[in-house]
Amino acid sequence: MNDKRHDNHARILRTAAVLLLFGGMFSRCASTMTPQGGPKDTIPPVIVLMEPDNYTTNFKGNKIYIEFNEFVQLKDQSKEFFTSPAMKKKPTLTIRGRGVAIQIRDTLRENTTYALNFGSTICDNNEGNPLHAARYVFSTGNEIDSLVCSGYTADSYMADSVSKSFIYFFIADSLPDTPGYDSTMFNRKPDVIARAENNGIFIAQNLKPVPYRIYAFEDTNGNQLYEAGTDQIGFLEGTYNPAELPDFAIWYDSLRMYPSAEPQLYFRMFTDDVFKRQILQESSRPNCHQALLYFGARNPRIESIRFDSIPMEKVIYDPQTVGRDTVALWFNVPAADLPDTIRGEITYYKHDSIRQLVRTTEELKLAWKYIETKDEERERLKEEKERERAERAGETYTPPEKPNPFKFKLATTGDVNPEQHLTIDFDYPLVRFDSTAVRLAEVAETGERTEIPVHFERDTANMRRWRIMADWKQKLKYELLIPSGSFTNVAGEQNDSIQGSYTALDPEKYATVIVNVKNKGEGDTSKYIVQLTNATGTLQQEKKGVSQGKVQFNYVSPGEIKLRVIEDANGNGKWDSGNVVEQRQPERSELYVNDNGEDIFVTKANWEMEIDMDMSRIFAPVTMESLIKLLDDREEQRLKKLEEERQKKLKEGKGQNDRNQGQGQNQMGGMGFGGALGGATSLRTNTFNQ
Repeated sequence: MNDKRHDNHARILRTAAVLLLFGGMFSRCASTMTPQGGPKDTIPPVIVLMEPDNYTTNFKGNKIYIEFNEFVQLKDQSKEFFTSPAMKKKPTLTIRGRGVAIQIRDTLRENTTYALNFGSTICDNNEGNPLHAARYVFSTGNEIDSLVCSGYTADSYMADSVSKSFIYFFIADSLPDTPGYDSTMFNRKPDVIARAENNGIFIAQNLKPVPYRIYAFEDTNGNQLYEAGTDQIGFLEGTYNPAELPDFAIWYDSLRMYPSAEPQLYFRMFTDDVFKRQILQESSRPNCHQALLYFGARNPRIESIRFDSIPMEKVIYDPQTVGRDTVALWFNVPAADLPDTIRGEITYYKHDSIRQLVRTTEELKLAWKYIETKDEERERLKEEKERERAERAGETYTPPEKPNPFKFKLATTGDVNPEQHLTIDFDYPLVRFDSTAVRLAEVAETGERTEIPVHFERDTANMRRWRIMADWKQKLKYELLIPSGSFTNVAGEQNDSIQGSYTALDPEKYATVIVNVKNKGEGDTSKYIVQLTNATGTLQQEKKGVSQGKVQFNYVSPGEIKLRVIEDANGNGKWDSGNVVEQRQPERSELYVNDNGEDIFVTKANWEMEIDMDMSRIFAPVTMESLIKLLDDREEQRLKKLEEERQKKLKEGKGQNDRNQGQGQNQMGGMGFGGALGGATSLRTNTFNQ
């Protein structure tokens, strides 16, 4: 049965290749010259000669020449050009006449199929039109490995395509079985390499009918190397034999101008945490009352901190980052009592040479000296001259009033969201504040003032951020008064009088989005995070700990929105990434899509939008069919939006260039799956032969 399925699979792929290559042949019949005053040339170079021929077997040489119907240039070859499998020394590409000369500098393996993947490196010399997906294939043995598979790479959090990812195929039998610790991507070379296009779709070719372990990574730095902590990565659990995968369709995307396909495989990409050695990297004292400790890794395990001259009850511990790898220490001591150098010690756990955490005690030496700025120096010299002048004249010198060093950030005018209240940020932590002195008054249209209760609440993640909480009523105006001396920080500084005027948001200028959440059924205790984003995916609001019932988003700005849902498996209220070494997938994050395949919704002022969200449908197992439908729906929405934009341009009288460009693109026909190199001089079907 497997043989029959394999034969059927190959036959369908050969048929797809023949159709596409015929389309490429037909497109070559059109002239690529641009008539004087005619439409812009949008047709890429056409191959007229290859030496040796593409799909050569028993390849023994080290030189290849590909000639085109016009002069060409090479662009971004360091990023675009790659070989499969990778060669220790990358081939050199050189322009020679109307062609490209390839010099192979590596010793080739025996009985191995090689593919030179040009990406969009080859472009025509005049307009720079790239020849997408170009490939040259040869074998050092008697046969060409010929199986094909497809897949899709997506950002596991944003639930959107990841472009230009490299896909690594490792023959499973060649890898050790190490459950719970997978170092394949760090110490093994792939047997076959493919690359996704801008839409996240990849078509991997020249595979064997054997099980593979498969990984994908986003090459952020364009160096064709996986860098943990920088590049996104995805992996598939288990092994996959391309001969046993479902059939899939291939076509040429005439708008994007490269081949595309229905995906058989699905990668949920994430940024892996690279191992970082835990160590106290640096300690500093940027201000008189502040010290900073910089650790090499997240969440340092600190046993104790001690200072010779400062009681620990006078030291405020203030993590500055989510991972707590940067910590601020604030000294609640008068400046006169703080020495220039504060000495002490810290006991914490750091990694030794074999990555084991060991208890260690290190000295702390925190020096600070006030350094006068140039502006302060000029001001001081000016005052000294004024003082001397006054003394010579027998006058009493009165120094100018110094600006208050107490610093804060608070909007003193504007609108207040009744659900978010007012936020005030301080440069230093507060050690005293008199909230009873603060006054907040409602101001009626008649001018009548009514004082209302107000209280302060400190942010749980930032001790220098406070919220001014009150019962804000829609559309009403408010006046805030914070008398001088209400706040005192660790440096002993106090605020001047602060006044503010505000208006509570008018809900009629905003939309309300109601989400009716239905969980997976009786006994389902899963928790979800429902996020409301704008059209580009930027978070606007979120609700945590959602399980069943109604979730309401108020004060939603009119415009396009999306709804993202995170399956919070561990219930910690945040999305958790994966780990490729531990073979742990990231938590699922999905965009809500309605029955019409739409994931972008338009809100209007004073509108209420209601959405039914069935978690069993959103988090159903991903199948090839469901993935194809998802991508088809997205493509339909994308094309719909492009058409709307085109019609808008036409109405503005700017559509002529678009029409000319569309005509040029349509001339491309079906140029290219298998790389336009396949069948450039003759129509070949053995791209997929057995």
